Amino acid sequence: MVKKRVPDWLNNSLWYSRPPPDDERILRYASRYSDPEPTAEPPTPAAPSGDPPRPEIVDSARDRDGDGNGVLESPSAEEISRQSQLLAELSSKVVNMRELRRLASQGIPDGSRIRPVVWKLLLGYLPPDRAIWPSELAKKRSQYKNFKSEFLMNPSEITRRLEKSANGDNDEIKRQNSGLLRRSGITHGDHPLNLVASSIWHQFFQDAVIIEQIDRDVHRTHPDINFFSGDSQYAKSNQEALRSILIVFAKLNPGIRYVQGMNEVLAPLFYVFRNDPDLDNAAAAEADTYFCFSELLSEFRDNFCQQLDNSVVGIRSTLARLSELLKQHDEELWRHLEVTTKVNPQFYAFRWITLMLTQDFDFGDIIHIWDTLLSDPEGPQETLLRVCCAMLILVRRRLLAGDFTSNLKLLQHYPSTNINHLMYVASKLCSKHSG
Repeated sequence: MVKKRVPDWLNNSLWYSRPPPDDERILRYASRYSDPEPTAEPPTPAAPSGDPPRPEIVDSARDRDGDGNGVLESPSAEEISRQSQLLAELSSKVVNMRELRRLASQGIPDGSRIRPVVWKLLLGYLPPDRAIWPSELAKKRSQYKNFKSEFLMNPSEITRRLEKSANGDNDEIKRQNSGLLRRSGITHGDHPLNLVASSIWHQFFQDAVIIEQIDRDVHRTHPDINFFSGDSQYAKSNQEALRSILIVFAKLNPGIRYVQGMNEVLAPLFYVFRNDPDLDNAAAAEADTYFCFSELLSEFRDNFCQQLDNSVVGIRSTLARLSELLKQHDEELWRHLEVTTKVNPQFYAFRWITLMLTQDFDFGDIIHIWDTLLSDPEGPQETLLRVCCAMLILVRRRLLAGDFTSNLKLLQHYPSTNINHLMYVASKLCSKHSG
């Protein structure tokens, strides 16, 4: 596979981050459906110059010349008009969500720097009434802070606080208010050698396995982008935020916990919110991202639950819908893939769908694809299926000429393409099939 170069705007020189050591990028869910992706080559290291300050916001300008050079074009008249309409809509006392979705589905102009607030509205994190935004944000951010205090504390810290309380001179009222027990109140179940299910240590050891997987995946997240990877304090703080979000999500969603690949779905959200031009919002990006991530996964959670794979709401059912959509719009290609060459959707589209295409396009293009996905009033999955179908149609000539091996290789390592054209084709595919 030809390695896709990273646009310059994703590696702003202000970050001065060194790349991570060469490490294997796991093809998500490979053990279940496909072969592992080849090891990605690390980028050329940038000269370190100490810990940089927080970088200025980098406009999400796209690599419009297609060669990875980050060449910028002046915005078109259409983009300028759409930006003006979006800004006008966001300035209303009550945002017209139908109109906002219509405009955002055509793409949010990069220069407008309004993508963070638009995405929060599209995901339902911000209500349409602008007057209550401050109170809603304050409430949610406080709630997330409490989640972290509850779920990210090591049992040793809990025990230390218990002992400190026991040795202190706090009166009974203070003890009751703090919720801490005297040493005599520490039960055998709170001892680290006691693995009774109710023990805080038993739960800690269970969580440790999941946290270890989260740590590995967070360090693999976009190793060629300095925002996520490298030796700078900024990159490390971003990694720590991703880690915290995923741990809190796993603790609050015991039916799913953490599934390998969730870090890839989380990354675009955190990147967009962390680069909010409003510095207060950027500082609260971790909390905002957690709630938006939870909302986004609410539609895709069944795809992550292996126990539901064969159910009417599981991933196999979703793949069947993609197959039916392709048959509806291009029966010749469908027959060649699934009947003649036996290339079924689970061999390539499992990753496309579960990871929302985050492993199949350049990061800048992913953000633009997500503008459209998040704008669907019924949730992103229907639009995502149309995009996946369009991906097949755009390479139909090569697929029709190929056999099982060549077609599988092509679809597992999808070639570079014009994203504007891809999204145009996807918009023309009417989703007439029933789920």
